[in-house]
Amino acid sequence: MINNPKEKSDLGLIFGITAYVLWGLLPVYWKALQDIPAYEILCHRMIWSFIFLYLILAIKKHWNWLKKIPSDRNVLMIYSATAFILGINWFIYIWAINSGFLVEASLGYFINPLVNVLLGVVILKEKLRAWQWIAIAIASLGVLYLTLDYGRVPWIALTLAFSFGMYGLLRKVGPLSSLEGLSFEMTLLLIPALLFLIYLEIKGQSAFGHVALYKNGLLVLAGIATAIPLLFFASAARRIKLTTIGILQYISPSLQFLLGVFVYKEDFPQGRFVGFIIIWIALLIFSLDRIKMKRKRLEA
Repeated sequence: MINNPKEKSDLGLIFGITAYVLWGLLPVYWKALQDIPAYEILCHRMIWSFIFLYLILAIKKHWNWLKKIPSDRNVLMIYSATAFILGINWFIYIWAINSGFLVEASLGYFINPLVNVLLGVVILKEKLRAWQWIAIAIASLGVLYLTLDYGRVPWIALTLAFSFGMYGLLRKVGPLSSLEGLSFEMTLLLIPALLFLIYLEIKGQSAFGHVALYKNGLLVLAGIATAIPLLFFASAARRIKLTTIGILQYISPSLQFLLGVFVYKEDFPQGRFVGFIIIWIALLIFSLDRIKMKRKRLEA
């Protein structure tokens, strides 16, 4: 056990970077399965995540939290909602990657911190500082600019940003830990996912067991690919400051953006680049304001 604060912080930083790098590289994993429909990949992700998470719970002998759920309607309602929202988020993300919209998907996670703040204002009635309002206004201009450039609302980015924002907001008020919450969400999604895969098999439309061996393996390992970054993140969150996590979170969409533009050669004209720059300026203002306020609190 590490007691030295500096060593604890350094280890937390390594865990945090590892989590966000893994999330940033996850599109490579889904791209390897791009000839399999996103809805089937999603079902396998849910089922194998359930199995892997419950193996972790078994190793840790961590079952007491399950006893509280049947008697707490509030917990059931919160995590039914988060499971549904997470399912939507995962589906859109996998579909976007495998349909050639990774760059737009990365935009969703760039603007997510600003969406979180906006949801705090609308739902939790939080008050924003002047620079936060300026950041949101600039980001909104960026989204409007991209809407004109795309010729449509960037719905993939907005759906990912708002679904993940709502997910985070609900998880914030939920009483379960990260591991417990995700395990319960996968429990709620298990039966629908299993039934749908059985339906696909009966209809002769299932890919699992009918594709290359390595692709079957990737479907099975989807649970590990999902859970490991989350476990690294949970370990990091206990060891480093929230401000540090706030900066590290840009690693993931940055890697996704670079993969989309330079590896998968997605269409990214100059006009679209201007829209991204506008949003990056908003994020810079937002991050600098956050760091400044954190320092003021420490000095007070």
